Amino acid sequence: MRRHWTLFITASRYALIGHARNRFAMLLVVVYIPVWIALAYVSIPDRPAPFRLRATGQVLSPPGNHLTQITGALNAVTLIAGFMMFAATFTGGAFDRRLAMAGYPRFHLVLAKLAALTLVCAAIAAYATAAAGFAWSPRQPFLLATALFCAALTYGALGVVLGSVLRREVEGMFAILMISILDVALQNPLSSSGSDSAVVRFLPSYGAVQASMAAAFSTASVAQGLAIQLLWLTGAAFAAFLVFRRRTRDALPPIRKRRTLPLSGER
Repeated sequence: MRRHWTLFITASRYALIGHARNRFAMLLVVVYIPVWIALAYVSIPDRPAPFRLRATGQVLSPPGNHLTQITGALNAVTLIAGFMMFAATFTGGAFDRRLAMAGYPRFHLVLAKLAALTLVCAAIAAYATAAAGFAWSPRQPFLLATALFCAALTYGALGVVLGSVLRREVEGMFAILMISILDVALQNPLSSSGSDSAVVRFLPSYGAVQASMAAAFSTASVAQGLAIQLLWLTGAAFAAFLVFRRRTRDALPPIRKRRTLPLSGER
């Protein structure tokens, strides 16, 4: 048991060090999140923006700048989490493969990456929730942070997938950027007249958007939205595990067994 714990701690330390070395991502966390949310608060009119929340059927009428802050927070956490995990996977793929080929258990590597991703997403979600609630208080701040956390985890897993299948860094950055922007923008009632469309139910952060809106502007249950987001998270995590397993597989050809010579008298 102690050996397994040591392997997990060692792999987790390497994963966290890899994230800490991504200084641009750290800058995005510290500066981009509060600046984006603050600009949304001061630049968007505070007129009521009524919309129907599909998860509960309620018609909510929050101020437009508050609504944009929530969608901005979702966009920020998904973008940063996806970017960090893509960068870690893209740059650390060769190192992970060498570890796996040297006999380091892939199960411990996967658990370590999951633990690092969880810590990073929890910190980002808590920071974004605090920034969004600086000028006003969400109705259910803990559940709002939970929704942001689930959205960040989902995009972190997608970042692992993209980091494993794409060959150039610019392709992954562009893919994460466009997916996050389109995903959240289509669900923002202020920027999209189709935010109530049935099509948005198939977007990666649909459950998190529904849960965060309910948590920020009402006292309604967010269970349905979180359940939907957990489905996306499970699918993205499973895909990330499959591509990680494929990427760290042993590329050496299997050693053929020696053909034994027949004993005397045998045909």
